[in-house]
Amino acid sequence: MKINQKLNDAINAQIGEELKASNAYANMAAFFNGRGLLRLAGMFFEQSAEEREHAMKFLHYLLDLEGDVAIPAIPATPDSFGNAKAAFQAALAWEKDVTSKINHLMDLAVEAKDYASQDFLMWYVTEQVEEEATMTHLVTLAETLGDHPEIMLENYLPKE
Repeated sequence: MKINQKLNDAINAQIGEELKASNAYANMAAFFNGRGLLRLAGMFFEQSAEEREHAMKFLHYLLDLEGDVAIPAIPATPDSFGNAKAAFQAALAWEKDVTSKINHLMDLAVEAKDYASQDFLMWYVTEQVEEEATMTHLVTLAETLGDHPEIMLENYLPKE
């Protein structure tokens, strides 16, 4: 099975987006680690690994379909955020951007009547609901805590 070239190219771009997100979350984890917020650091290190895993799923999908893999250059991402709320807001903005890109991929798959890709992409559509909800929760939590010390955020994180 050969994938439509337009969808193939868009998936390559998405691989770059997932790797960029992985780097962004690694920087965010380091930011929290530097502030002594080790649970938040751990959470964002996990997010970083998850984004890299998403990129690899896309890459292997292209390979399975005899597609052309061309990973784009990965731009630098922020490494300082000012405070936890600003970091969470940046993460939420990234996730919303990823959601729009995943939806665009689904649009391309529908347009091409590529049912296998639609099925593959549905996992990402559902995943983005979870990702946006998590980041929205963190933004809300930071807003609720207001001027209280950021260390209080650690107490409100779900325990593993």
